[in-house]
Amino acid sequence: MAHTRRARVLRALRRLLLLAMLGGLAWLGGLFWFAASIPRTPPPPGSAEATRNTDAIVVLTGGSGRLSTGLELLADGRAHRLFVSGVYEGLEVQELLKRSRQFPGEMECCITLGYSADSTVGNAYETADWLRAQGYGSMRLVTANYHMMRSLLEFRMVIPEVEVVPHPVASPNVHLNDWWLWPGTASLLMTEYNKYIVTRLRYALEKLIES
Repeated sequence: MAHTRRARVLRALRRLLLLAMLGGLAWLGGLFWFAASIPRTPPPPGSAEATRNTDAIVVLTGGSGRLSTGLELLADGRAHRLFVSGVYEGLEVQELLKRSRQFPGEMECCITLGYSADSTVGNAYETADWLRAQGYGSMRLVTANYHMMRSLLEFRMVIPEVEVVPHPVASPNVHLNDWWLWPGTASLLMTEYNKYIVTRLRYALEKLIES
């Protein structure tokens, strides 16, 4: 009797171990797919994606190069308005322009700062409120390349009626080639991939509830 019970426990443990190994392999494979899917460069100059005009440009704060890219796109006439989401309290448009000295102060009238968002889903809701208030139906999303997949998912969940054109910004400190050899980049990508999985699961659950 005791031998039979022990055999059942061992079989159950083996099954659990096998499931854990399969789950780990699936997660690892997904991580490599995620890293390979990250765009290495912004849309090539002159391409349809790069020259496409939208109602607004939206910049998510938090990484190097995002704000200057958004201001360059505004100066190039890719949109008439720029919305910066997730700005810390106290920063004004004039101060923002001073930090990007190459841009003229007369651009101040075309820039709106959003102060309420403190997460990617918060960025999506804050931007959605602003876009709807303006009556806009398209936007160019400027954020870090490793952050783009999750950002697009969040925005399409919150404002499916708005066309979102991605404009990824590469960070010089994130090494996407042979990323597993760079501990900082590997840690960043694993964290972002886990957040992406959670977002996908939440999206699937919301779709299931809606249906």
